[in-house]
Order: sequence, then C-alpha cells, then structure tokens
Amino acid sequence: MGPRARSSLFNWSHLTPLELEDRAAGLEPQSPGGRKPCFTLGGHKFQVFGGSIHYFRVPRAYWGDRLRKLKACGFNTVTTYVPWNLHEPERGKFDFSGNLDMEAFVLLAAEMGLWVILRPGPYICSEIDLGGLPSWLLQDPKMVLRTTYSGFVEAVDKYFDHLISRVVPLQYRRGGPIIAVQVENEYGSFAKDRSYMPYLQKALLERGIVELLMTSDDAENLLKGHIKGVLATINMNSFQKRDFKLLSYVQSNKPIMVMEFWVGWFDTWGSEHKVKNPKDVEETVTKFIASEISFNVYMFHGGTNFGFMNGATDFGIHQGVVTSYDYDAVLTEAGDYTEKYFKLRRLFGSVSAIPLPPLPELTPKAEYPSVKPSLYLPLWDVLQYLNEPVMSNTPVNMENLPINGGNGQSYGFVLYETLICSGGSLRADVHDTAQVFLNEVNIGHLHDHAKTLTVPTMTTCQLLRILVENQGRVNFSWKIQDQRKGLTGSVTINNTPLQGFAIYSLEMTMSFFERLRSATWRPVPKVCLGPAFYLGTLKVDSSPKDTFLRLRTWNSGFAFINGHNLGRYSIMGPQGTLYLPGAWLHPEDNEIILFEKRKCGSYIQTTDEPVL
Repeated sequence: MGPRARSSLFNWSHLTPLELEDRAAGLEPQSPGGRKPCFTLGGHKFQVFGGSIHYFRVPRAYWGDRLRKLKACGFNTVTTYVPWNLHEPERGKFDFSGNLDMEAFVLLAAEMGLWVILRPGPYICSEIDLGGLPSWLLQDPKMVLRTTYSGFVEAVDKYFDHLISRVVPLQYRRGGPIIAVQVENEYGSFAKDRSYMPYLQKALLERGIVELLMTSDDAENLLKGHIKGVLATINMNSFQKRDFKLLSYVQSNKPIMVMEFWVGWFDTWGSEHKVKNPKDVEETVTKFIASEISFNVYMFHGGTNFGFMNGATDFGIHQGVVTSYDYDAVLTEAGDYTEKYFKLRRLFGSVSAIPLPPLPELTPKAEYPSVKPSLYLPLWDVLQYLNEPVMSNTPVNMENLPINGGNGQSYGFVLYETLICSGGSLRADVHDTAQVFLNEVNIGHLHDHAKTLTVPTMTTCQLLRILVENQGRVNFSWKIQDQRKGLTGSVTINNTPLQGFAIYSLEMTMSFFERLRSATWRPVPKVCLGPAFYLGTLKVDSSPKDTFLRLRTWNSGFAFINGHNLGRYSIMGPQGTLYLPGAWLHPEDNEIILFEKRKCGSYIQTTDEPVL
C-alpha cells in the first residue's frame, strides 16, 4: 500500500509554478497547535520532494531532458548551486551565457512545473574548484575566505549586487519558481567568524530576497552553522532519529527539511568507485515521506566536471575529484535511468493521487570508429605561439601571474624555465604535481610528498623546465585558505635559490587553441615521450549521439572536442571513460585534441557504456 493511507494521497497538481496564480503566501513553516509542524505553499500543506541538478554540470541542450525526468519520477522541486568562480572568472566580468545561463535554467524548471531552491553561496563546496570561490581572491596574501575580512566581503558584495539582481525577479512572490534560498553552505563545519552568516543573511535581504531563507549543515555542525531568523535544515546519509532530535533542539516546533540526503558519493583519482545500495535509498525516502519530512536528494543527476572545474580533497594527501560527477545518483552522468530511479518512481507513484507523467525516452548512445591521431605538436613547439612569457627574478604562483587583466591564472598548467649550469639537489614546492626537464629530457617528478630530486651533473648550461599542473583546489575544510597553485616559494639547487624565470601560462582556453591552428603540426612519430598535443578526427553519422571516450593506451591528460574541454583522464582510475555529449558533436567530422602529459597512446576509442 506504500507509506500513506489512500485517503491522504498527495495532490499538488494545483501547486505548480504554472497553476498557482495567487502568490501572496510562499513556502512557510507552520506550527499548528497540537499538530505536527509542516510547510505550506500558497496556504496549502506542502512537502518538498526535491532533487539536485547543477546546470553548470549538464550541457544546456540536455537541461530539459534532465528536468523532465525529475518531474516524471515524482519530484516537485529542483535544487541547484550557483558557482561564483564560473560566473565571475575575472573581477567585474560576469558570465551568465550558454551553459551558465542560470535564469534560463530556473525558468525552464518553472515551465516543467517544478519549484526551485537556489543555493547561491558565495561558497558552495559541491566538489568544485575552491568550493566555487574565484581563484583571484587568493592574490591577496592576507585573504581570509568565508569570513567578514574586508577583502572577501567587498568581493562578495559586488558579486551579490550582480547575481541577486538576476535572482529577485525569479522569486515565488514575483511570479517565479524560487521558493527558498540557502544562506552559504555548511558553515558549521568551518565556523571561523560569528558575524559572517548574519552578514550574508542581511546581504540577501537588503538586495531583495523575500523567500524563505535556510541554512544547511550535518548534525555534528548544526549548532555552529544555524543563525537566528533562518530555518535550519540538515544533511544526512540515512534516516537518523537522533539527528532530528538535535534539529528540534536547535529550533523547536518547525517542520523538518533534509537539504541533502546523499544517495551516492563522489570519486577521487586513485580511489575506489563509490556506490550506494538502491534499497537503502528507497527505505530512507519512504521514512521521510511517512514522517512528513521534506527532503532533497543529492544528487538526482550529478553530471560532469567538464573542463577544469573539479575540486579536490586533502586529508594528508591531495586527491583531485574525478571528471565524472555521476555520484551513483538517481540518473546516471549521461542521463540514463537507474534502479534508484525506478524504486523512487514506484514509491512516489504510490503516494500520488494523480498519475505521474510518462517516462521520457532514453538519450540514444553510440560507438564510433576508433581515431588514430594523425598529427602532433610537442609542448616545446607550442611556446612560440603563446603570449610572451612573464619574466620574473623569482617564481610566481599561478594566481599572481600578471595576466588576464590582473586577475592571474585560474586553471590548467604553468611552465617555469630558467638556465642552470650545475647539477645537485633540486628543491621546490609545487602544487599540485610537476614534471621536471633538462631541455626536453624528463629527469623526474615533484608533488606535495616529493619536494626534491637530483639534477645530473652537466658540462654546459641547460634549460631547467618545471611543468606544474593544478589538479583542482580543495573545496572543503580550512585548507581552502592555502590553495595557491604552481610554484610557491623559491626553487633551489643545493640550497642556492635559482633566479631569472620565464613563466608560460598554459590555460588551454578557446583562444589558446585558436593560436595552435597556425602552428606547424607534425606526423605522430613511432615513439613520443613528454607533454604534447595530438590531433585527430572523430567521424560520426548525420545525427550525432552521446558516446564515451576510452583512452586505454594513454596515460594522463585532457581531451578537447570541437573546442569543448571534456575534462581530465588518468591511468590512475577509477574512471576509465570520458562522457562526450552528442549535443557537442557536429554531423560527420569532429576535431579531437588530446593534451597528453607523458607518452602517446595508439588509438582513441569510443564506447556506448561508461567505465566509472
């Protein structure tokens, strides 16, 4: 029979953004005397059945498909973060276009009959680089992130001036679908400044946010994260009565909202792929519904860390989050149904007084002919096509390079070059990993647990080259303060600091690849070692479909299709394929470029099944 008696089935067909015209009363916590506290929407009793989809992790062409599948499963709300680092890549330069068109995503959700809970940060965690904070904040040596430090607050104020002016018209009371807005994110686990959360609450209110405000923390940090006048919500892995008791201690007589019910987890390079039992997910959601607890499934659809957006963990060792943000979620990375999807749909169908929408069709997948790269360009041949290097007596970290209008470099690689005339013990602080060369010969690697290597003796002066890769800034914990990338500090041989560096920024942006078009590419040799670009053509039919790149014989690097950065691949695993959306392919011929760090592989293959 399901968790509810037939007489109390849910019927929210009149409570959708398209049907509800009277917007006087939004999402409100009610505490009726003698009865269980509950939410009301438009004055009617309402329970949030939410699912998280991050628009910035899903190709825009597929937003509609993913939202339709959320609605067809029986959910009534979509929850999304807003990533500051992607929206303001340089101070005062805002990008809400294409895949970052937050307003279009919110309005599309409304069209589908879904409400929206917005989580605008400024910090969002989300396993994204620096938890969604822009790296240019780190140019200030005194910067204290996530506090009322003046440099941080000034930047947040300017960002919120722009962002919140876009959000205000999308609110429930203005006829939009946004029913609640989250204040920051899990601040209880950070909790360095008591006046920070009240400052953010005020910042939202002063700029015109009128909908219900919420905080979000796990049980352990709830006491430190909640603030007066804002509804506290809780994040959890399973139904825990003691956690709900703690929540009622923090705020008595209020309805319960689980802001993040984790139905899976993320992966890091070099670790095992994580999964969660669908039966456990079903049982927990069943208990939420029976207990009249509102909830948000994190993630309903995880999507992909395209480009360089992945974050990292650091519990003694730096580990980048993998490119796939599949998360073992309710929908797969490529938008396919899972056992969790069908279990939840059955459950939601059993408590709904009206039939659920029909299941949208699956997005077709394809396997295409293997690609043998025909041309290659060693990194050393590329340097002449780049902007002039930064000349500096001492090394400069990535964020502080005087480029991009004074905003530094956010992602990618940096190459440091200096002339040396003797060997010995080389020491350098690299973040996160570096290949070291004498002229074009690799002499070793450096990373956070290997800061020294031996430079062989030499008879003539040679070019020392240190190629440093940013593998993602930590997105959680106090370590976000210390995420400057590249070379930080001096480079020494036998304790003598080296001087006179030429520093090349390798951001791998669209403009970077435009420059490579004028380069002289060469045929791929039989043996190719060291960092290089490989160019090939992926041939598809007249109606391109989703596929997955399989790079078995390659080592580590990035893949670009028609200018789109699909993200990092690595021999370390667990991820063995890269998701390639059909929406990014052209009919017939598609340009594929690999930047491979170590050695060339043979073929670039595709498959219609992911390897996670």
